[in-house]
Amino acid sequence: MPEPSLLKRVQPKLRLLFDRFTLTLIAVVAAATLIPAHGRGAVFFEHLTTAAIALLFFLHGAKLSREAIIAGATHWRLHGVIFAWTFVIFPLIGWALGPVLQPLLGDALYMGVVYLCVLPGTVQSAIAFTSIARGNVPAAVCAASASSVVGIIITPLLLQFLLQTDVSALGGSGSLLSAIGNISLKILLPFVVGHLMRPLLGSWMERRARLVKVVDQGSILLVVYTAFSESVIGGLWTTVGLGSLASLFLVCVLLLALVLSLNIWSTRRLGFSREDEITIVFCGSKKSLANGVPMASVLFGAGAIGPILLPVMIFHQIQLMVCAVLAQRYARGVEVDGG
Repeated sequence: MPEPSLLKRVQPKLRLLFDRFTLTLIAVVAAATLIPAHGRGAVFFEHLTTAAIALLFFLHGAKLSREAIIAGATHWRLHGVIFAWTFVIFPLIGWALGPVLQPLLGDALYMGVVYLCVLPGTVQSAIAFTSIARGNVPAAVCAASASSVVGIIITPLLLQFLLQTDVSALGGSGSLLSAIGNISLKILLPFVVGHLMRPLLGSWMERRARLVKVVDQGSILLVVYTAFSESVIGGLWTTVGLGSLASLFLVCVLLLALVLSLNIWSTRRLGFSREDEITIVFCGSKKSLANGVPMASVLFGAGAIGPILLPVMIFHQIQLMVCAVLAQRYARGVEVDGG
């Protein structure tokens, strides 16, 4: 019968569109809209979120293999291209589209798009997709890990440069130096401490990979609930309507399509091997929700985070779906059109 075979073909696509974490993320936004945390509850969630973020980066530091970094770090030309895409070209694209995007989306959502563009790349998914596509995995481990660490300092610098305003004017609690100091204390310090403790925790961490995933996703959900609660109380959904959300979704789709096309085209023009092309594509075109959400909680005032996180959350899901398909095409040896 055709129905079962049709169901078998449709189910993987539905799982790609609506994985468990995505559905949970949507449910958390709905919960923050209907039952926002306020008063003592909001204070409790803020402290819980801070602790969860510190634990998350401690575990990431403990998980990071120094040997893998050394093995992949020698390919300086590849890392230079990935760095340029992550912290130069991607941000410039977001800035250059400002005259079109700002009137279309409004100031708050456009600021979220700029924030998206200056974020570091993903770690887990970039490495996973590179592996699936049969790319240069050691280089991907090195590039993705370095992007995550370097982004802690570069992201606030780029944000201030592109928006031409001090971080304190974005709703944060202080100057740019204060923001970098807060990020270093809440994110970089736990990461460094975790990495220094890797000789003691490394083997234990490898046996409990699920723990990192639970903390990873749990910290994101906590920050999203806390941020959206504050934003809802401040009138988020009276300023961001369905039309704005639809426009934002389209902008994220077109932004990813533009970045992927230019990335593939430029990588081939530079003469990289197929394995290195795969690594550059997946490490240079993806933006990190796992880093973006915690950093937003430090950089921006609580009431401003909601609309700033919306582009990051939407782009994250789109990039997962598109890159999953792209990785399978690479794995099958299909030539990907770079424009």
